[in-house]
Amino acid sequence: MTSAPELATGRLRLRPLAAADGDAVVALFADPAMSRYFAADFSDPSQARALVTDRVAAALPPGYGHWAVEHAGALIGVASLRRSSTLPGHVAEIGYSVAMKHAGHGFATEAVTAILDHAYGVLGLPAVFALVHEDNAASLAVVAHTGFLDVGVREAFGATHRVLVALPSRRGRLHHVELWVPELSRAERSWGWLLGGLGWREFQRWSAGVSWRLGDTYLVVEQSPAATGPDHERTRPGLNHLALHTGCRADVDRLARGGSGWRPLFADRYPRAGGPEHYAAYLENEDGFEVELVATDTS
Repeated sequence: MTSAPELATGRLRLRPLAAADGDAVVALFADPAMSRYFAADFSDPSQARALVTDRVAAALPPGYGHWAVEHAGALIGVASLRRSSTLPGHVAEIGYSVAMKHAGHGFATEAVTAILDHAYGVLGLPAVFALVHEDNAASLAVVAHTGFLDVGVREAFGATHRVLVALPSRRGRLHHVELWVPELSRAERSWGWLLGGLGWREFQRWSAGVSWRLGDTYLVVEQSPAATGPDHERTRPGLNHLALHTGCRADVDRLARGGSGWRPLFADRYPRAGGPEHYAAYLENEDGFEVELVATDTS
């Protein structure tokens, strides 16, 4: 069953597709032009109804799903975010169809933008793919308007399709974190060991500090002359801890023992100190800074 949440834009309502939408979807695809770039002919009512049945019954990860796209209370299209069955790695793939009579009004672009915002802002996906028939100029225009990049071609459903990918924008994302530390060499040793083990690389260096970078985010440690105290206390108001993705559980296990000034916290409850569904290690360094190292595969 779909777990897609309801989404809203200035003109559209995207709600989870339901079995009761069968008649509306049949009407949506009654125009044969709507199926022009599909392997199936959804102008056949039986195939249109089967599409609804299959999508409503589909088992999808939390937050993924199939939507009915409504404008002024009427169903004008359908859209989806699902694991791709045609691209390697079961990557997230978006799909969309809007009634021909509503073409040219930006509704498809608006719906795709809403789903991308959900995919990045709520699900935290690193990328969303689209597979578009190479002759479907209207759909190619939609993905171009919404920031997708053309990365190649793939034969699928008996035809050549363009493979496109959209990546999250930098807007609103973390730029950097700056930690003021009591002793730079000690901080460099501990943070360098930890961040280096997670794939971060040294980024900047100056007399009072050093930073490490991963992607477009970086972390700074600095022994600032403007600091008003000698110690960090994580239980006081301010920074309590940093939480970092590690990859698989084996990566967490590798780092959980500590090293270079880091010692385990909550070792008696490892690796479920954060809860039964949360596989993580907690470490504290000599200056009292805490990190949480979170596995991406938590099962």
